[in-house]
Amino acid sequence: MKRQGWVAAALAAALLMAGAAQAGAQDKLRVGKAVSGAFTFVPLDVGMAAGLFKKHGLEIAEFSFGGSAKLQQGLASDSIDIGIGSGPEMSFVAKGAPVLGVAAMAGKPALLCLVVLKDGPVKAVADLKGRTVSSSTVGSLTTWLVRELSRQQGWGPDGIKLAYLGEEPTQLAALRTGETQGATVQIGAGYRLEEQGVGRILYRFGDIAPHFIIHVIYARKALIADHPDLVRRFLAGWFETIPYMEHHKDETVKIAAPIMGVSEAIAARSYDELMPTFSRDGKFDPEALKVLSRSWVEMGLLPAEPDVSKLYTEALLPAAPR
Repeated sequence: MKRQGWVAAALAAALLMAGAAQAGAQDKLRVGKAVSGAFTFVPLDVGMAAGLFKKHGLEIAEFSFGGSAKLQQGLASDSIDIGIGSGPEMSFVAKGAPVLGVAAMAGKPALLCLVVLKDGPVKAVADLKGRTVSSSTVGSLTTWLVRELSRQQGWGPDGIKLAYLGEEPTQLAALRTGETQGATVQIGAGYRLEEQGVGRILYRFGDIAPHFIIHVIYARKALIADHPDLVRRFLAGWFETIPYMEHHKDETVKIAAPIMGVSEAIAARSYDELMPTFSRDGKFDPEALKVLSRSWVEMGLLPAEPDVSKLYTEALLPAAPR
């Protein structure tokens, strides 16, 4: 009896150790950002630093791309599993990209602004007609914003010329040399130019559309079909990170500043301006989807407005807190 008891105890201990090892195992997930330095993509880094993705059994491998088109290429080529990109990128899904939007993670485009040289030829928005402004890539959020600004000025979507220059450093270099007369960058970069006395913010895009989805989290369809739990756990970690950031401003700012390439003072200004834009539930606003759908036709990305219900799913979002 004693021997049987010892064997049973040893077996129970072995099973307990195996269960603990399994519980401690982390599933790897490759996550890409459309651009590297945007404050609105910082939740990924904060969630990693705070252990919130690890809490859900995920080990995150982070990648950055030079704009929306390159992010979607990374998803299509199976280089990444999850993509954090822009709302206008949903046009790629309508064209057959093997992904779906799985969360609308931020609303109005307050992240972005149009900057010009402090002593350059552009003094007002009216001076932009016929001039060249840079954006990241074709089909990107920055491209849509410039074209929408042109449309709202009465010049049509092509009243401002576009140069697709990728990441912000390249765009700002072109602005300094006079290759372009404006650059569409995130607000932190605009603050930095003003701090340096080099440039100024000409236009802030936060109110360009009453309803908008600036950012969407995308997942590969194959991942959704084969491993939906991985997507659910990622989204759970993400939407736990947002309230964590709200209650840990100093920590968030310290993490954000080097990622954005700005001082902590500028990161703090970005925090104050942009935290209210984050979605707390990931739901897709129907009115915002109508704005996006219209924009794709206006920009010539699609011949007609698609059935937007096929471009995203809300089935993997965390349940609302009770």
